[in-house]
Amino acid sequence: MSDVRYGELQSLISELIVQMQSYDIWAACAPSANALQSDQPFYVDTLSFEQWLQFVMVPTFTQMIEQGIPLPNVCDISPMAQEVWKGRYSDVQNTICLIDQLLTGK
Repeated sequence: MSDVRYGELQSLISELIVQMQSYDIWAACAPSANALQSDQPFYVDTLSFEQWLQFVMVPTFTQMIEQGIPLPNVCDISPMAQEVWKGRYSDVQNTICLIDQLLTGK
């Protein structure tokens, strides 16, 4: 693992999970396999944004960290969080913004 961002990203993901659980927006059950086959951004046609975070983004980043796969150099998830949540869950939105900043290098 040569990318120094792995550890920080893992910490942010852990924080995101705890925050989502505290707001009860962390699902107890996974969506159907069909719902996870979308080709739309954020799977807007099959998943809620919260489900996308939990069942797509978190597992993808976790796998990248565990396998040492190069992380993306661009990440722009926070505008979607702002649009979907419109002022709710500000600490969750802040964590997502930090993930964007970490991966984009801002």
